[in-house]
Amino acid sequence: MDFEITEYKRSTVLKTNGRIDSYTAPELEEALNQLIEKGQYNIIFDMCDVNFVSSAGWWALIRVQKEVNKMNRGELVLVNMDERIRESMDLVGIAPYFKVYDGLLEAVGSI
Repeated sequence: MDFEITEYKRSTVLKTNGRIDSYTAPELEEALNQLIEKGQYNIIFDMCDVNFVSSAGWWALIRVQKEVNKMNRGELVLVNMDERIRESMDLVGIAPYFKVYDGLLEAVGSI
């Protein structure tokens, strides 16, 4: 799984593509945790090229969200999410855990 990282003044954008399932979720979680280890707590996950997220992927994102939320340090924001993925997020019942934006500019401006 390839990751593209873009740093802004108050946030960092991580972008990847393909499926986030039980095979790739650990890689995604590790990439996000590396950002946290560098002191980057406001993370935007650009999902424009992600076409599937399994429960393992959602759990990885929830664990990262909990980590960045510790002591109100930051948050993990999701952006450019496919409608089917958004529906699966609602179906699983985790929509309240994340802020979701339609565009990258809006997400970067929110942090």
